[in-house]
Amino acid sequence: MIRNVLVLGGTGFVGRSVVEKLVARSGGAGGRITVPSRHPQRATMLRSLPTVELVDASVHDEASLGRLMQGQDAVIHLVAILHGSEAAFRQVHVDLVERIARMSRAFGIQRVVHVSALGVNAAEPASAPSQYLRSKSEGEALLRRLVPDATVLRPSVIFGAEDRFLNLFAKLQAASPVMPLAGADAQFQPVWVEDVATAIVRSLDDERAVGQTLECTGPGRYSLAELVRAAGRWAGHERPVLPLPAAAGRLQAWVLEHAPGPTLMSRDNLDSMKAPNVSTGLLPGLELLDIEPTALEAVAPAYLAPGQGVERFNLWRSLRKRP
Repeated sequence: MIRNVLVLGGTGFVGRSVVEKLVARSGGAGGRITVPSRHPQRATMLRSLPTVELVDASVHDEASLGRLMQGQDAVIHLVAILHGSEAAFRQVHVDLVERIARMSRAFGIQRVVHVSALGVNAAEPASAPSQYLRSKSEGEALLRRLVPDATVLRPSVIFGAEDRFLNLFAKLQAASPVMPLAGADAQFQPVWVEDVATAIVRSLDDERAVGQTLECTGPGRYSLAELVRAAGRWAGHERPVLPLPAAAGRLQAWVLEHAPGPTLMSRDNLDSMKAPNVSTGLLPGLELLDIEPTALEAVAPAYLAPGQGVERFNLWRSLRKRP
């Protein structure tokens, strides 16, 4: 039986939902959920959950990772980056995956669940259009070779109350009279974070998931422009979308790469969007685990509405800033 579970990336957007579902799965029946983080003090919402152990550790340190993996029955790997240099992508998406796979074999870990991405081509990593997808493809191929029984999930863009996708576009439209948009025709099939988290947790116990690669998508397909318009509409400030020609889009991405603060868009992101972020229909989906994908329209309007979602904390943030 899977009792002790190590969740790498457990303090992130998807990871928090996964940890909550793991706690519900255990039902107080024992076992341990270990969540390493370089900043465990920021994960106070997880600290209060029963059976969860937050550990101050870097998963990129081999010795630390080895100590974390000893005694585990399963490993859930969620660590990923969207922006960075070629070396950074390789460190996170290839080198870390290789260490996890190698240690999983060495420690006799029963189940490995790895979250990859749509657009990955594990058979031919070099053919992927971006550094992000090439590194993801190479890491997935390594994992499949070293741990054939691993379960791999390839989600489309993931939405939910704390996402950095729809919330970002809603926020940008609140501040701008028009939305110049690179990659406006790029195709997506958004999937709800709770459906992805459910699939990850069910993969621990459902034999149908062993050795499988699942495409995790929602029921609807949209262009990026359609998603941006919907985010603005549901948030109460829809703006006209101005699709940018390819050259102008790359210039916009270059500017955003070099702007101060978190990177909103990069040229590598644009390259990734050359691969449609939708189901190929060639691999099983969430239905394999008896999950009926939730429609975007059933969830997003509720958390993007004014005063909802991440905005519901704005008043408290403003009060904390007062002298």
